Amino acid sequence: MVLVSVFLEILRKPTIGDVLKELMIFIAPLWIAVIVGVLVGWAWKPKWANIGREMMIDCSVSKDSTPSSSDSSSTSFNLISSLNSIKFLLPSCISWITDDEAQSDPFSLPPTVDSNCSSSQIPKGKTSFVTNEDLEHFVNLVEEKDGGPAWIHMMDCSTPTMFYQAWQRDLEAGPTEYRSRTVFEDTTPEMVRDFFWDDEFRPKWDNMLVSAATMEECPTTGTMVVHWVRKFPFFCSDREYVFGRRIWESGRAYYCVTKGVPYGSVPRKNKPRRVDLYYSSWLIRAVESRKGDGQLTACEVLLFHHEDMGIPWKIAKVGVRQGMWGTVKKIDPGLRAYQKERTSGNTLSHCAFMAQINSKISADYLRSFESKSNDSSELETHNSSEKPSGKNIPKLLVVGGAIALACSFDRGLLTKAVIFGVARRFANIGKRL
Repeated sequence: MVLVSVFLEILRKPTIGDVLKELMIFIAPLWIAVIVGVLVGWAWKPKWANIGREMMIDCSVSKDSTPSSSDSSSTSFNLISSLNSIKFLLPSCISWITDDEAQSDPFSLPPTVDSNCSSSQIPKGKTSFVTNEDLEHFVNLVEEKDGGPAWIHMMDCSTPTMFYQAWQRDLEAGPTEYRSRTVFEDTTPEMVRDFFWDDEFRPKWDNMLVSAATMEECPTTGTMVVHWVRKFPFFCSDREYVFGRRIWESGRAYYCVTKGVPYGSVPRKNKPRRVDLYYSSWLIRAVESRKGDGQLTACEVLLFHHEDMGIPWKIAKVGVRQGMWGTVKKIDPGLRAYQKERTSGNTLSHCAFMAQINSKISADYLRSFESKSNDSSELETHNSSEKPSGKNIPKLLVVGGAIALACSFDRGLLTKAVIFGVARRFANIGKRL
């Protein structure tokens, strides 16, 4: 009754403007209450609400863990597992984002970095965690021949010793993909390669890394299976990553591929939350310095990254855009500190040593990927050009029949126009079939 009386009192206002103003004041608290309720319900969603989804994930993981699936190439993904995937994209200011599940189970690994803890070696010849198919996909990304949508420019930023550009694109399904180009002055590709691979040094510049452990490694190809736990901001539970990584070398260009892989030896836990979809790969090579002296004293890093962090993609996209540069510019001081430590003669870490074990490939081998991509593009173009020709025959018959029918009727222009309109409609329908 109180609400009804208040509503009637509002309607008695002398002008429409006063009525609308009072209605806005009356409704605003209700909308605020609804929004607060939605946010609170999302942040403190009960654990049973995720049981169905977790069962589906567990089932998919158990299937992927079979020997037959382990021999096939895994789902690709990464913005930098070594190039600090989240460090490159996920900003520290995203602390207002709430996690969609509240977990309470403790995690067994301590908050330390143990890059030398290799539980086993990958059997010789077994490199299925990261394969040549992954390299081919990455080369197509670099050459922009992967068949995906166009990249949308985001920003150009720089410091005296670093230049940074970033792009993004949205696919029909899946999280936003990011592409960046970073040029570091006065350094070498080998130094940058070791810097991003060195999990032992990383905590000195990446404060989001809680723990890192090498699960398996191959001394022949340098392939590694690595387990990370990353600290997320307030209201978000920590995230864990299990990814394979490998480096191919062509001249002084290094193709570093990192992607999430199924790995049964690391059991899935409620907390931290497992990130299954993760892809972060980068090309490191020497380029001419911005100083204009014509010398190849700078290093270019082309990075391609995407991951599903369990946060609504649109919210994550806003957070990444707002905090990207503030996070990226902290990497350059870390690289300079790493250079200083390496030149002082300190012992090379195990991960940095593994970064120097690369699969050698030639420029002709890389060009074979490009030619293969061009052949597939030409085949698609050829097929698409053939399809309309096959369906022009019924269209021709319909239009021709309409002409004959129109000529047989002497009922004026209106009748002929109707016949041609119906024929054209049927022809368009046939073209869509």
